[in-house]
Amino acid sequence: MTEQYLIPNQTLTIEEDIKHSRFITVLFHCSSEVELKCVLTNTKVTYPGANHYCYAFVASDPQNSITIGSSDDGEPAGSAGRPMLATLQGSNIGEIGAIVVRYFGGTKLGVGGLVRAYSSGVKSGLTELTTVTKYIRYASSLQCSYPQLNNVEYLINQFDGIIINKNFTDMIEIEFEIAKAFHDDFNRELATQTQGQLKAKFNV
Repeated sequence: MTEQYLIPNQTLTIEEDIKHSRFITVLFHCSSEVELKCVLTNTKVTYPGANHYCYAFVASDPQNSITIGSSDDGEPAGSAGRPMLATLQGSNIGEIGAIVVRYFGGTKLGVGGLVRAYSSGVKSGLTELTTVTKYIRYASSLQCSYPQLNNVEYLINQFDGIIINKNFTDMIEIEFEIAKAFHDDFNRELATQTQGQLKAKFNV
């Protein structure tokens, strides 16, 4: 399983004129098809009256071939969405979406020309796009005393963890998620801070 992968850290727009047609490429973070559709709706508002709004997305890790999709939006089949998707999949970036807006300029490009045109902005954008590393987090838990709570919460945050739930009884049971890459270092630091009293359980 993929433990970590790059994701977009910005929304990037590239504009190109190709044989009198205007192509506007938008690259953005996209973790679901619903998110893609929301950005598509906003893009149609920003760039009204275009002839085509083609898109492609990879909504999970770069190797995931299930949470993907594309649309030619009226262009010849396979001339827009599919080459855009292939370009995204070749970038080794996950959770990424691309929308290409086309204002037709009167000159037909042919299928080969369309493939190059729709891929062009995506390729250019990928060279400029800034990314961050996403780590897959796993369910984890630990018990601590009330005086230890603030330090434990701070430590979880320092290791990019997310607290899911806290149960308060005579002790506090904390359910959280943290990346596998940090498990050993987290428990080492936890032991240092609590004089060896605490140790987290990781469900991997």
